[in-house]
Amino acid sequence: MTLKPIFDAIEKSAHRIKDAISNEDLCYSEQCNATGDMQLKLDIQSDLIIAEEFSKIAAIKAIASEEKEEAETLHPDGRYMIAYDPLDGSSLIDVDLSVGSIFGIYDGQFQASKMLASVYIVYGPRLEMVTAYKGGVRHYIFRHGKFMEQETIKLKEKGKLNAPGGTQQFWPKHHKELVDSLFNEGYRLRYSGGMVPDLHQILLKGGGLFSYPGTTDKPEGKLRKLFEVFPFAFVYETAGGSAIDDKGRALLELDCNDPHETTPCFFGSKYEIDRVKEAYGVS
Repeated sequence: MTLKPIFDAIEKSAHRIKDAISNEDLCYSEQCNATGDMQLKLDIQSDLIIAEEFSKIAAIKAIASEEKEEAETLHPDGRYMIAYDPLDGSSLIDVDLSVGSIFGIYDGQFQASKMLASVYIVYGPRLEMVTAYKGGVRHYIFRHGKFMEQETIKLKEKGKLNAPGGTQQFWPKHHKELVDSLFNEGYRLRYSGGMVPDLHQILLKGGGLFSYPGTTDKPEGKLRKLFEVFPFAFVYETAGGSAIDDKGRALLELDCNDPHETTPCFFGSKYEIDRVKEAYGVS
């Protein structure tokens, strides 16, 4: 069974969401999502667009969205489960920064061990798509009416970018020392507040570190396993990098017991992830 219909549905969703970003109202709705974040009307609209496109595919058994409390069954006889963040970084739209959508495609169960592929979309000056599937991470740019493949992405052993998430005053001491030490080595700051554009830049520039630690205000981190962490871990590992939690465990080996469960997470090239393990005292 091929995943092409799912990829096609993601492409259709991307065009519709790009159009909504350009033309629709940016104001907040009167709702909060499952984790208490205020929702932009665009968050809700993007979620509805994706759910509508996926509902047309009989092979999709269920979907789970960051904007919904529970998973939703689409086709009981379907095989695939898809978890997605419909509009990551949506609060950046009003200052015209890049945002994105994230998708994790699972085989029959919402667990990292069942992940078959992941996809993310970047809505910026250009419309871009990255897929991790069948041993390769492929980069596409929308040109002349279609997504055109650019290259297969491979991370280098060591990068140059440092994207530290979370509020610094709540960081553990050893995490601040890690971040500062990388800057002292000549790493450049890259942090927009959007997971998609920051991790995308690290990928396209060959490597670096994106970190979102456990903090005193959010000991289990902020980023959600199903919608954000597992899909990007799949991308980074497929591209030759690594993705771990604060105990040194591979993110793709973690269980997930709730659709909105979070975890501290670190994504990067081999060198940077080794530095994380050293700073956190894990092997």
